[in-house]
Amino acid sequence: MYDAARGINLPAEQRGLSMVFQSYAIWPHMTVFENVAYGLRVRNESGASLKEKVHHALDLVQMVPFASRNASQLSGGQQQRVALARALAFSPLVLLLDEPLSNLDAKLRAEMRVELRELQRRLDITSVYVTHDQEEALAISDRVIVMNVGVIEQIGTPEDIYHRPKNRFVADFVGSANLIAGKVVGPTNGVAPGPVRFESAQGTVLQAWAPQPPRGNEDTVAVRTAHIGLAQEGTASTDPNAATGRIRQRLFHGDFIQYVVDWPCGALIVRRPPTDLFDEGAPVTLSFAAEHCVLLEV
Repeated sequence: MYDAARGINLPAEQRGLSMVFQSYAIWPHMTVFENVAYGLRVRNESGASLKEKVHHALDLVQMVPFASRNASQLSGGQQQRVALARALAFSPLVLLLDEPLSNLDAKLRAEMRVELRELQRRLDITSVYVTHDQEEALAISDRVIVMNVGVIEQIGTPEDIYHRPKNRFVADFVGSANLIAGKVVGPTNGVAPGPVRFESAQGTVLQAWAPQPPRGNEDTVAVRTAHIGLAQEGTASTDPNAATGRIRQRLFHGDFIQYVVDWPCGALIVRRPPTDLFDEGAPVTLSFAAEHCVLLEV
C-alpha cells in the first residue's frame, strides 16, 4: 500500500480497509448520519444507495433514531457505535477493530457480538479484532492470537485456546482455570497427545493430558473451573480424578455458582449451574476427566 522506494502510495479510500478506533475518532462537527456516510461519499456513493447503506449500518448498532443528532451530543457509548457503523457502511475487505465494544453496556455488548459475527460471515470480511475481553474473543473469533507484552504465546481456534492452553499465561488469562503445581511421574513415552501421571506438590497423583511429548521439566497442570463436577460425599465417579473435599465458600453469579472447595491439593475454584446447590461447609466429591487436566509447557 505504501513503498517510498517503489513509488507506491495507495490512497486510503482505495485500500479496502476500515478501522474502528478505541478512542472513537468521531467528527464532532458532523451529524451521526454524516459521520457514517463519510466513507461512502469519498468512494463516490450518493443518492438512495448511500441513504440505504447508512440506515442499514445505523440499524445494526441501534442508532437510527440518532441519525440527525450532532455527534458532539452523544455519549461515549453512542460515539463508539457510530464509529462501528461508519466502518461497516461501505463493506470493507479488511476490518480492523481496536476494543470496539469496550464502552457499551453488557447487554448491548452481547448483542453486538452476534451482529458483528453474523455480518462478518455474511460479507466474508477478514477482521482483525483486538480485545482484552476473553469471552468476547472466544465468542466471535475463528482464530485467536494470545499475546503477552508483545510476544505471541499461542495461536489456535477458540476451542484449542480454551481446552488446550499452551502455558500458564494462556491458561490463566483466557477463561477461568485452576493451576496445580507438581511434576510428571510417568508414563513419558514421548507419545502425544496422550495421558500422563502427574503428582501434585501435596503428593496427590492425578491423571493428566499432555498435548505434546513431555520434556521432563513441566511443573503445572490446568483444570478449567467449569470442567469439575461436584456431588454429595460418597458418590461414585467414573472420572480418573476424584477426591473428597469441603465447600469453603459459595458465590452466586446468576448464570453460575462459584464454589471454593478445599481438597487434598489446596483450594479449588469450581463453577456449576445454579441448579447444583451445595451449602458452605458441606462435604463433597469432586471429579474431572484426564483430558480436562492439561499439562502446561514451561
